[in-house]
Amino acid sequence: MTSTFPDVTITSDRLVLRPYDEADQRELTDMMDDELTAAWTSVPAPYSMADAREWIVRFAPAERNEGRGIVFAVTEHLTQRLVGSVHLMKTSWRFRSAEIGYVVAPWARGEGYAVEAVLAVTDWLFHDQKFERLELRTAAGNTASQQVALKVGCLSEGVLRNASTVRTRTEDGGWAEIRTDVIVWGLLPEDLEDAPGG
Repeated sequence: MTSTFPDVTITSDRLVLRPYDEADQRELTDMMDDELTAAWTSVPAPYSMADAREWIVRFAPAERNEGRGIVFAVTEHLTQRLVGSVHLMKTSWRFRSAEIGYVVAPWARGEGYAVEAVLAVTDWLFHDQKFERLELRTAAGNTASQQVALKVGCLSEGVLRNASTVRTRTEDGGWAEIRTDVIVWGLLPEDLEDAPGG
């Protein structure tokens, strides 16, 4: 029996996390068509309006409808501007666990939005959905993402050697993929309670 997450909106002090809609297409394109996003994720590079539409209309709804996870557009409460994206994925309903991924728009970096958004989703996941484990995976060189993991209270659980790829720019301006180690982070409900500000 497949379970699914409810179609919800989550709020925090500064943010509203909600389902994507077609009006987000331009801002999603601008957010994802970014050097750092391309380097650390597997999104198409360059990222087009068609890619954004596919994400909004097909991929994100299917994640929730088919029980694999849930995707949130992260927007500022005051301006409604898109500042990021949070994706719960690889959900195990049997073990009540999921993996989280996130992206912060280039115009919103350095504001603490990733930490705030991840904490809001984690609080909802553990308390409202009664999940018992959240996992996060970061490329070995992605120190910004590792800082988010530490700030939300994740514990490093080990390194998966040569387990993924990241992109680097080539001399001709294109992209090349190189192998990288992956750090696995885990968060349990009791870790969240023990975290600073938890």
